[in-house]
Amino acid sequence: MTNAALHVARTGLDAQSARMRVIANNLANVNTTGFKRDRAQFETLAYQTMTAAGAPASAENRYAVGLSLGSGVHMTGTARVNTQGALSTTDNPLDLAIEGDGFFQVTRPDGSTGYTRAGNFNLSAEGQIVTSDGLPLVPNIQVPEGATSVTIGVDGTVSAQVAGSTEPTELGKIELARFVNPSGLQALGGNLFAETAASGAAQVGAAGMEGRGSIRQGALEASNVNVVQELVDMIETQRAYEVNSKMISATDEMLRNANQQL
Repeated sequence: MTNAALHVARTGLDAQSARMRVIANNLANVNTTGFKRDRAQFETLAYQTMTAAGAPASAENRYAVGLSLGSGVHMTGTARVNTQGALSTTDNPLDLAIEGDGFFQVTRPDGSTGYTRAGNFNLSAEGQIVTSDGLPLVPNIQVPEGATSVTIGVDGTVSAQVAGSTEPTELGKIELARFVNPSGLQALGGNLFAETAASGAAQVGAAGMEGRGSIRQGALEASNVNVVQELVDMIETQRAYEVNSKMISATDEMLRNANQQL
């Protein structure tokens, strides 16, 4: 039985170590544009039933409660917390923030579509609006050479003052993608996500329509990580790790005493 206690305590150490890694990643990305914090989720491992509740205790009586021994815990996943991050004004015309639900779409090197909340865009040498990694926005927006006063409306309409024209010229419209379960998106790194069966298919359309958020030009969405909350979680995880470590030490001491007595 003490060997089983060692196993249970080991699963606790593994689970708390994994949770600490999640917290560390949240804190590391406290200044990452559009970052959404993760929350570790746990569940119990299988129980060993020694006596089933309701089993016959005698010819006339049944056990009111059973005897089941747990085998530990494991981390089932990381739930992404998709609350809105604070918006900070940058006055850069190509910095975009989404107020509400939705993701910008970009074309990945393999031709697939990636999704991101990070709106710190730039112009490529060809005049395309691209991410800091050079991934073009979807749909592709081409800014003519010499164009000035690029403006982007809350609905994603991109306009610019083009030489030879007295009125602003519409260059295209930025569309946003919305998901039934955004927490089901696969994190790829580089502020990108990929669609999965859990997230559902992307619902693409104009900003501000059908539940999609609006676009604010000249602003960026900050990370939604709360440093104070993460530090509290870190202390809690550390204490839980120490308790499981002490359980291993206590169980080892019990085994040592048993060997000495027998």
